[in-house]
Parts: sequence; structure tokens; C-alpha cells
Amino acid sequence: MFGVLKAKLASLMVSLWLRSLRVRLEVPEGYEPGVIGIWHRDLLACCAAFKGMGVHAFISESRDGEFFSATACRLGYRVTRGSDTHGSHCVRRLLETLNAGQFAAMALDGPRGPAGIVKPGSLWLSKKSGRPLWEIQVRYGRHVTLRTWDKFVVPLPLSTIVVKIKYFCQK
Repeated sequence: MFGVLKAKLASLMVSLWLRSLRVRLEVPEGYEPGVIGIWHRDLLACCAAFKGMGVHAFISESRDGEFFSATACRLGYRVTRGSDTHGSHCVRRLLETLNAGQFAAMALDGPRGPAGIVKPGSLWLSKKSGRPLWEIQVRYGRHVTLRTWDKFVVPLPLSTIVVKIKYFCQK
């Protein structure tokens, strides 16, 4: 109970901080609903970039996932929680979202990596739904890079981030 309360309080603070970021989206021609594939290191930037757009996000069942889930909900995301071991059942919920013509999002390299290596969930989801998989690339203004498995990036408040959307693979 106390852990959930701490996660909700922290998510409130982080959601306010993410709203302070200046986000510039670079959208390609033909951009349409599909799978938004983000790299784990860019979770915060992407959370800020797609806020309020009704994106359905797949977030891990870990303790960190509790925090990100609460933050994403505050920023207008629909959230489905899952894991590497129970993921296939939960990923199917995102399939329903895609079939309804909406966006779904998940980390391309999963909750534990290895960093920069695409796991099969997003590819399966794109193929099964017939929707494109969009890779998100982020350029940061002022930021801090953590010494974690994914080199997690923390954009500093009031900084600018450029979020470039490009085809990873098509329908």
C-alpha cells in the first residue's frame, strides 16, 4: 500500500515536470495509427511527447512499472500492465486497440534489454494488426544519462526534446 502511494506521489511530481518540456514532433508523410516503438532509455521523453493523445501503452509489472503506469495515466495514456513471462496475453489487449484504429506503444527492447535489441512483441503486434511499427528517435537538449543497462536519459525541466517518428517496418 505504502509503495503504491509513493509511486502515485512521485508520478504527480514527474508528470508536472514532463509537462514543462518543450517537445517538437517530426512526423513523416503517411503517419497513421500503429505501434509506437520506443527505446527503453527514452521512456520519459516519449511519455511527454505523446501525452493527451489517448495512446494505449504496455508497461511492465515491475516496481518501476508501477511508477511509470501512474505517470502515464496522469498524462492521458491508457495502460495495460504485463511482463516478459505473461506478456503475450496482455499484448493482445493492444491488438484490440490497433484493430480499432488507435495507437499502441511499447518498448522495443523490453523492460530488461539488452538495450537497442528489438524483442519480438512489437514486431508481432505490427504484423498481426496490419499496422505499421513506428520507431521513435529522440534528440535531447539538456539532460542527464544514467549508468543503467539502457543508459536511461532524464531530460532536465524546461529543456527541449525533438522526437522523430520514422517507419521501423510497414504493414
